[in-house]
Formats: sequence, structure tokens, C-alpha cells
Amino acid sequence: EMKINAYAIHLRNIRAVFNYCIDEEYTNLYPFRKFKIKKEETRKRALTAEQLIMLRDYPCEEYQVRYRDMFMLMFYLIGINAADLFNAKPGDVVNGRLEYKRAKTGKLYSIKLEPEAMEIIGRYKGKHYLLNIMDEYGNYKDFLHRMGIGLKQIGECKRVGRGGKKVIDSLFPEISSYWSRHTWATIAHKIGVSKDVISMALGHSFGVSTTDIYINYDNDKIDEANRMVISAI
Repeated sequence: EMKINAYAIHLRNIRAVFNYCIDEEYTNLYPFRKFKIKKEETRKRALTAEQLIMLRDYPCEEYQVRYRDMFMLMFYLIGINAADLFNAKPGDVVNGRLEYKRAKTGKLYSIKLEPEAMEIIGRYKGKHYLLNIMDEYGNYKDFLHRMGIGLKQIGECKRVGRGGKKVIDSLFPEISSYWSRHTWATIAHKIGVSKDVISMALGHSFGVSTTDIYINYDNDKIDEANRMVISAI
């Protein structure tokens, strides 16, 4: 049985089809006029500033360092999606900014590369890609899978029992790469960044989504917010 949010995803897809058909004048019927799509609140998937500092500075094992660095880089880039980060090319860096079209939505993004992000990018510089991940993996999802496992394994390792079985006391047993996005937004809100600026930074829509094309987004406000968030840790 599907959960409420799963039904909501399917209904939103159907609604998008109707909106397209109305725009293209294939129909004037709109079954969602009086129907509200329900959704339930999901469990928060974010770290506090204190927890993120703990993760950033934790003396993890050598194989975990790259996974942790990629998580921090995603955070420094306002929770950038893994597909957009790992598929980015050197040419996407323009005047100190990472400029790309988000694979999921097609929306254009321009993120200022703060020193913390540049340090990690320089350490993992790729040959054909901005980062060396895709130089080693044929599919970024393979690395992302390993990254998810590696992040969950960061923590104190103990040997227990006669056989010395390895047991890990994970710092954050449910963490994934996507937490970087929630973490950025959570910390931004905590330090007083307005919800409008947070929405702009995350690429969310204001009101009716079609009005987005008329809004001249203020990158300066987003840059300032990102610097504030990074400085908070």
C-alpha cells in the first residue's frame, strides 16, 4: 500500500499533464480546481550546525574522507544535487561561480564558489569533469551508493565478543547525501535568513510557478546567505 506522499507525487504528475494540455489548448477541463492534493510531513533529514561541525572535523577512516568531503561540498554549494555536481565540467565554472542547468528541473543555477568549496574542488580535480568522481565511475549513482554507505559508517569502531566482531557506533546512522540540502536550509533558517531567500537559493517557486520567468533573482542575496551559513560552522 502506498503512503500519502506517494499518492501525492502521482497526482501532481497528472495535474502537470492537465496544466500542459490547457496551455496548449488541447482541453479546458481542469479536475483539480476544487481538489487539494494532501501530503504528510516527513521526518526531518538535517544536521544542526553543531552536528555538521562534528562530521566535518571527525577523524574518520581514510576511505571515508572523500565521502565526507563530497557531503561538505554539496553543503557549501547550497545542497546541490549529486547528478549536477558529479556531471559538472570545468567549463561550468565562470568568473568564480558554478553555473549549470539542474538535471531534475532544467532551472538555471549560478552559485558563488566560496573558498571552502574551492579547496575541496581543487583537491579532487578531475580530468574531463570538474571532480574526479566520473573519471573513476561510469555512473555517478554507483559512487553515490558507496557514499551513502560510507557516511553511515563514520563513527567509533569497536571490537566485541570473542571473535572481535567489528561494530560501528555511527554518528548519523540515517545520513545520506540529500541531507546536505536540508541541512543548509535548516541552518539558514536558524541564523535568520528569510524564507524568501532560502526558497530562491534552493530554486523553489514563488506562488504560481509560471511567474518564475518574470522574476530577476538577486544572486547577491543568495551569495550573502550562503556565506552566512558557511560561516555559522
